[in-house]
Amino acid sequence: MERGRPVFSISPFTMLDFPDRTACILWFAGCNMRCGYCYNPEIVFGKGKLSWGDVQEFLLSRMGLLEGVVFSGGECTIHPQIIPFAREVKKMGFEVKIDTNGSRPDVLETLIQENLVDFVALDFKGMTGNYWKITRSDLFKSFEKSLEILLDSSIRFEVRTTVHPDLLDYQDLKEMENWLREKGFSGTYYLQHFRGDKKTIGELGESKMQGVKIESGVWRN
Repeated sequence: MERGRPVFSISPFTMLDFPDRTACILWFAGCNMRCGYCYNPEIVFGKGKLSWGDVQEFLLSRMGLLEGVVFSGGECTIHPQIIPFAREVKKMGFEVKIDTNGSRPDVLETLIQENLVDFVALDFKGMTGNYWKITRSDLFKSFEKSLEILLDSSIRFEVRTTVHPDLLDYQDLKEMENWLREKGFSGTYYLQHFRGDKKTIGELGESKMQGVKIESGVWRN
């Protein structure tokens, strides 16, 4: 087991973050992107506090009560501990969901090859022309590789985008939808409406766009 304290905190219970499963959330500290709408600045800029021993103690107390464990952040895949953590969580009988920006396709591929992940939520920040503006990173190609890995696998996954009109307009979203179709994606594409009711990394004003869901390429209010 890798040493260290990569986990910032644990949300003990959720019925929203892992489809069809009762779960907890492990919030991994740190991120390799700086999205202005991110509502977890304390996690992105903070330090981890919890080791595997702390996580294991919590999970042992929830045996028979929880079905899954969500690895989120921040960006959980930047930590070398994620793979050994996932191995131990699976040994305990829990299913694993990964929330990721797709920046570490090598890690994602290892998780899939070792049967350590059951569901993935992949963040689609924007197309290449907007990617730096939104994320302050040049990791689009890594995201694209992660999408391709998921498309070639049998893992259940969804794609999601956080929407703010200062960053993405409807034409941008249509381009993103078309790009996903061209890549062969036909699953569920969620557009998350930025609400602006929490402290974020950037100083974006409140969004006036309504949240919608695209399912199999169909926009739904």
